[in-house]
Amino acid sequence: MNSVELSASLEDYLETIFFLSREDGKARPKDIAERMKVRAASVTGALKALAEKGLVNYAPYASATLTEQGREMAAEIAVKHEALLDFFEQVLGIEAAEAEEFACSMEHTIPDHILQRFVQFAEYTKTCVRFDASWMENAEGYFCKAHGHKAGQCKQCKLKQK
Repeated sequence: MNSVELSASLEDYLETIFFLSREDGKARPKDIAERMKVRAASVTGALKALAEKGLVNYAPYASATLTEQGREMAAEIAVKHEALLDFFEQVLGIEAAEAEEFACSMEHTIPDHILQRFVQFAEYTKTCVRFDASWMENAEGYFCKAHGHKAGQCKQCKLKQK
């Protein structure tokens, strides 16, 4: 990531501004507050801090816009978030709300090289014939999506593997 150090909270504000500003390039403080479920005063403080770090353009009572550096950092955070969310939902079968919560907390601490492993494993599970599996609701383990048997017990899949 870039050289500017941010707290997890400021990263969340930056990411929120990134998503809100995709349409017209700016994010209203009111919309930021609503999306993040925080008070307007919290948004004002965060916008001032982000502006001091050169990541947003902000003036009181005006919409915020990302600087080039802010847009780059926000995009990196968003990529991490989406990759983790995809892994939790698609590979582990975690319910969307819970997956969102954990992706949001992990995106701030996961090193890039470990995130890359998550992404590679998720891609592997989508493309490998031998890994046509999904997590069972009762948490007993993986099962073959194609044939409905527990992983390792599906004779049709074992034939494919040979």
